[in-house]
Amino acid sequence: MEATEANELSEINEHGHQKKNRTALTISILAMVLAISNLGGSNAMKESTQENILAANAYSFYQAKTIRQTTLKIAVTDIELQLAREPNMPSAVKELHEKKIADYKKTIERYESEPETNDGKKELMARAKAHEHERDHAMRQDPWFDYAEGMLQIAIVLLSVSIIGGIPIFYWVGSGLGAMGTFCMLNGYFLFY
Repeated sequence: MEATEANELSEINEHGHQKKNRTALTISILAMVLAISNLGGSNAMKESTQENILAANAYSFYQAKTIRQTTLKIAVTDIELQLAREPNMPSAVKELHEKKIADYKKTIERYESEPETNDGKKELMARAKAHEHERDHAMRQDPWFDYAEGMLQIAIVLLSVSIIGGIPIFYWVGSGLGAMGTFCMLNGYFLFY
């Protein structure tokens, strides 16, 4: 073997070694992106479930307040009817009835809106809507992480095959899928669209 042939062979081996190193580095980067995507997808699903539970709790509390409020409204109507049926009621009894009506009406108003405790129907509805909004946001994020994970896994496989088989097209297809997977992962976090 001549010296020029040996140099050419050495250059070919070095060039092949550089390609393998580049591919291995690309695989490492995509594996890291895959791990980040997996974390984002897991968090999005947990957040979606948690916000759904919190929204359901707020709606249940709202419903309970509505039932109590309706019960008090019926009680006020009954007492008012009783007062109307018995105009000659003793004044002490009439006073007690009127006091009870005032108390019930005050409670009815408190159930409608209670900014001090944030537990009135108005505040509960706003809280439930906010939890629904957060849940919907997390649900919009989740599929993007799934797409990213699928593309990144396929990209890693194709890149691995390109090292073993020395097939350049697998490197380019794998790199392209990796780039798309990375975009999907970023879109999962930031929801560009």
